Amino acid sequence: MLGIHDWWLFIISGVLLNLMPGPDTLFIMSKSASQGWKAGVVASLGICSGVYVHVFAAAFGLSALLATSATAFVVVKLVGAAYLIYLGWMTLRQTVRATSEANTPVVQAKQPLFTIYRQGFLTNALNPKVALFFLAFVPQFISADATNTVLAFILLGTVFDMSSLIWCTTVALFTAFASERLQVGAGVKAWLNKVVGGLFIALGIRLAVSAQS
Repeated sequence: MLGIHDWWLFIISGVLLNLMPGPDTLFIMSKSASQGWKAGVVASLGICSGVYVHVFAAAFGLSALLATSATAFVVVKLVGAAYLIYLGWMTLRQTVRATSEANTPVVQAKQPLFTIYRQGFLTNALNPKVALFFLAFVPQFISADATNTVLAFILLGTVFDMSSLIWCTTVALFTAFASERLQVGAGVKAWLNKVVGGLFIALGIRLAVSAQS
């Protein structure tokens, strides 16, 4: 169909790639642990929506520009790195404290769901490494004589994104359930925010100094 081959291999590869932990997983877990399952699911939707930026970019050849133009890659890379560092800094600023009376955890500066969605979307959309991944990975499953490579790209990207959404949603729900079940205290949530914030800053710095490959 549309020149796509080895469907089973593509699906298995996509599932295994989605299972690998990364900044997306950290972002989802931090939102689920601090604000509940709805925040985690919204973060998952934002991240998976951001994937489509790279799916369409690869389908219409825009990702090839990042692969061949050093200037374009550096510009997008620095913007993405700056956003990751900003996201890490904002996460570090979030504080969790206990009330003086009932010792009930209270999350300060609770983020609106749309803000969480936007953050998840931009985390993926501004990462040039994701664009290059789609440009390198997806064409391996499209025949050279495919009748419509654009539709083939979009179809494979959608299949990959749906498996990613299932995994991300599972992570969000499990993290929220575990956080509630284990009655994670304010101190633990504050520690988690610090760890995730620090990791985002580290990932941003790593992206900024990474080479085009």
